[in-house]
Amino acid sequence: MVNEHSLTVSLEEFGLSKYEAQAYVALISKGTISASELAYYSDLPRTKVYPTLIKLENKKLAIISKSKPIMCTAIAPEDAFDSIIHEQINKVNAMNGLVSELKKASEESRKTRGSEEKRYYQISANNVLNQLKIMIEGAKSSVQIAVDQWGLGLVSECKDSLVSVIRRNLDVKMIIPSTLIGSEAYRKLPDGLKIRASDIVQNCFIFDETEVLLINDENGKGANFSSTEILGNNQSRLFANIWKNAIRTECLADMTKTESQEIYKIIKTINENALNHVLGSVIVSKKLDIEMMKLLEKNGINLKTKSLEEIIEMMDAAMQIMCSGHVNFDENSKSITIESKLNSGHSLPWISILEGYLQKKGYKTRMIFQNNSNKGEKTHIKISKN
Repeated sequence: MVNEHSLTVSLEEFGLSKYEAQAYVALISKGTISASELAYYSDLPRTKVYPTLIKLENKKLAIISKSKPIMCTAIAPEDAFDSIIHEQINKVNAMNGLVSELKKASEESRKTRGSEEKRYYQISANNVLNQLKIMIEGAKSSVQIAVDQWGLGLVSECKDSLVSVIRRNLDVKMIIPSTLIGSEAYRKLPDGLKIRASDIVQNCFIFDETEVLLINDENGKGANFSSTEILGNNQSRLFANIWKNAIRTECLADMTKTESQEIYKIIKTINENALNHVLGSVIVSKKLDIEMMKLLEKNGINLKTKSLEEIIEMMDAAMQIMCSGHVNFDENSKSITIESKLNSGHSLPWISILEGYLQKKGYKTRMIFQNNSNKGEKTHIKISKN
């Protein structure tokens, strides 16, 4: 059986109100029904049924008859949600366009002539490390760092300089490639350094949002752009955009590289593919939890070999990263609690993965979902062996 409550929560994330989501799921499940039947099956107040139907019709999600009694039918999901899918695709394309424009602006600023050109100077490979330490220690408000594998090795040699600015409560942020989470160089970085992972990286250091140091990983040479307003602003905007969409790594710090890489791969898979799988489950009435497990297996992630304790630890890390939440297991009561500080179904993919794993392992599950607009989402899963 399809979990209608889970589908309702997911539809709310796609822009439907709670009543609209409840009504649409009921129509999909029951076919053409009267307005009074819809009130019964969707648990809507009778006074809210007709206004809700009008809104669904305006959104091209339902058809209302002109006859009496009023009959209503859901638009097929593959047609109803086509525009939403394209909207998500357009957002991704817009983001890629923004990054391209920022890179273009950065390249154009490097070609600037006149007074700005005099503020640029090259640094030999032998002097790059010393210059980097000097610039870190001289920062007054912020240090923004984006590096590849070579650059991370360079930064690890600046640990003392980074510690000194962190102690002065400067805002120090670093973006590294996802493949370096849990690596030896990653573990050498000092506490207090805010680190996120992204697949968009370059060896760029921005100090106080005005002074920029770029380093070529092929020859080790650097270029310092001092007080270049255009370049500094563009690089800071580019960094902020990448930072916003990058993956937090603090909860992975104590894990092995293999463990942290596996969790990152799960998060990336869910971020890139979960939306289509949720909609696909609605269209063909499949169980969402089993479909999420199939999605992970299709991408080379096999959770069936894991113990329950390992799965709890992995889902807890994923929830911390994606929802500022947690997953806890009470051995005595045989219950799992999933908490998310974010509403609108942000915890749903992780709940579905956990429930799918439990079913694969032969557990019976009983789930209670709570949603508080001020406190976020909380789900309790009571488990027992079949």
